Formats: sequence, structure tokens, C-alpha cells
Amino acid sequence: MDSELVRILLIVVISYLLGSFPTAYLVGRLRNVNIFEVGSGNMGATNIVRVAGIGWGAVVWFFDSLKGILAIVIATQILPGAHATATITAALAAIVGHNWSFFVTLLTGTLRGGKGAATAFGTLLMIVPFHIVAVVLAVCGLIIALTRYVSLGVLIMFSLAMIWILVLIAQNAMPWEYVFYSVSVLALLLVRFRDNIQRLIAGTERRIGERASG
Repeated sequence: MDSELVRILLIVVISYLLGSFPTAYLVGRLRNVNIFEVGSGNMGATNIVRVAGIGWGAVVWFFDSLKGILAIVIATQILPGAHATATITAALAAIVGHNWSFFVTLLTGTLRGGKGAATAFGTLLMIVPFHIVAVVLAVCGLIIALTRYVSLGVLIMFSLAMIWILVLIAQNAMPWEYVFYSVSVLALLLVRFRDNIQRLIAGTERRIGERASG
């Protein structure tokens, strides 16, 4: 088998398993709750904030973001001659791993996970200049502050970031391969946030600060 293909497959496996690490599930268990049975039922930082407080939510966001960062760092070492290919492969595999976690399947018997926002954010930190991250994060924070809808802030943040990436590609400031990253990440987020989008439209989305009952 071709050596580069073997390395790409290795990147997929390692990145998927890194993404699969169930941070929010384990934090929930430390707090004696099953994250899948409380609040929104999502294995993510926002749900942890509702059931355990903002401190634990920050811990979950940090480690879920770190999964995306580590996946790309490892991938670029495995395939140093094809930086864009390694980065995009690792980023998408890590997000998929978070969304459909192998370890959660072992723990619960069901293929499930989170929505991928924090892990996707970690990959974004590794791909675009910091000033872009700062701007989209500020926009996200402003939207959450004004509306108290975390999902809305996250969706607008990533939509803006992915459009910005496409603009950079059009200006030859980024390799064309990142079109696939941009479109795929946004598609994954829209799929996982589809219920939130429906609730936002219906006006029934839960706002930040509304604690979940066990």
C-alpha cells in the first residue's frame, strides 16, 4: 500500500480517537449526572454549564478544543510533506470523533457524542490567523451577551469564519484545499445543530443561564 495513504489512514484513526475522548461525559459523571439525560442531552460545554456551572463548562471547552489542536499537531508530524492534507484530514476526523464518539459507544452502547463546536474551534485556531479567531470570537460573545442564545452565537461565529476562509482562498492567501475544510465543518455543525436551529426559529431555544434539572 502507498506510504502516503497509510499515513493518511493513521491520521484518520488517531484524530478520530482523540476527538472521541468524552470530556463532558466524564465531567458529568464526576458531578454524578449522566450528561445525556439532563438539560439538552448534548455532550458539550454548554450543557455542562447548565448542570455543573461555568467553571466546569470552561474545562470541557478547553479540553474539547485541545482535541482538535492535538490532532492537527500530530497529523502534521506524520505527514510533514503535505501540510494542508494532514491538517484538513485531522480536523475533520477529530470533529467526527467528537460527534460520534467511539468511547461513548463503549460506555453507553449507543453511537453518540457532542455537536463538535469546541473541537472545531480548536482546529480553527490552528488554521487561520489569530486576528480572525479574535474577531469571530468577539462576534460570538456579543451575540450571546445580547440574546443569551449560545447556539446562535456559535452558528454565526463559524459561518463568519468559514466565509472568511473562502475569501482568503479566493485571494490566494490560503491553499484551495481549505475549501473542503470550510464547507465540511460548516455542514457538520449545521447537521448537529439542526434541532437548535428549529428551536431558534420557533422561539423555544433554551437561553444561557437557565439551569437544567437532573
